[in-house]
Amino acid sequence: MTHSIFVDGEAGTTGLDVLRRLEVRGDLELILLGDRRRDVAARREALNSADAVILCLPDEAAIEAVAMIDNPAVRVIDASTAYRVDPAWTYGFAEMVPEQRDRIAASKRVSNPGCYPTGFIGLVRPLVSAGIIPAGWPVTVNAVSGYSGGGKAMIAEFEGAKAGAFRAYGLSLTHKHVLEMTRHTGLERPVLFAPAVGAYRQGMLVEVPLHLAALPSSPSVEVVHGALVEAYADCRFVEVDELEESEAMAGIGPEGLNGTNTMRLHVFGDRDGAQVRLVALLDNLGKGASGAAVQNLNLMLGLDEGTGLE
Repeated sequence: MTHSIFVDGEAGTTGLDVLRRLEVRGDLELILLGDRRRDVAARREALNSADAVILCLPDEAAIEAVAMIDNPAVRVIDASTAYRVDPAWTYGFAEMVPEQRDRIAASKRVSNPGCYPTGFIGLVRPLVSAGIIPAGWPVTVNAVSGYSGGGKAMIAEFEGAKAGAFRAYGLSLTHKHVLEMTRHTGLERPVLFAPAVGAYRQGMLVEVPLHLAALPSSPSVEVVHGALVEAYADCRFVEVDELEESEAMAGIGPEGLNGTNTMRLHVFGDRDGAQVRLVALLDNLGKGASGAAVQNLNLMLGLDEGTGLE
């Protein structure tokens, strides 16, 4: 059976990457508008005739696109931030909890997670669920992404050599990802988010430092690592590095999983010490965007979740 797919926003960074992953598949028929992509009537027809729609648009445009869909059979995956904390939409992080895949598969409206939140939630939610991190605990997340995560304007700035090697941003502490990260980890206190962008195209590191001795249960490094291993034991696209392998690493770069839909979690810490650095490595355009969208599409269409993904 062939499914018809429309990518609204196909000319953007995420849209282009989604198309790259879908256009080689024989089980899908892509609805392509080309020069008519700004034609409202053509878009409305495509939005209502497809089996599934992937929206790769800014928030306001995504909301407008959803309002144009009156065919109740159309499945929608939105890659913007517009619906990520909307209870009427299913959050599209398939590995977040064991039942999340089934929720996505049964849903007509799925909100794709943000790239930074994917890493953060992947690291923290299992620890909150296990009671290792209390829900009211103050949690900090430091992260760096390639400049492709900033869209066309940032890409042009960095590739035009107008930007420096590294830039911290979100200095007002009001980044739009904060609510998403807080809500979907089960935390009650807003996350302190410290994002940055580097002078490379794609790939990211998301880091959560913890003082283990300060936590109520004073967990060991092994306990923290074990909670992550248990949470992702049956997950194809989320890996937890062995403690011995992480201990042997002298450093970690952000580009190691580029082009894939895999996220790898590391636990760095002295086993006799009282501190730990939790680090997620992922491609901000892969598991952090288009890869996750394709994974969600597969689930919603009743296909193997890994179809067309590395």
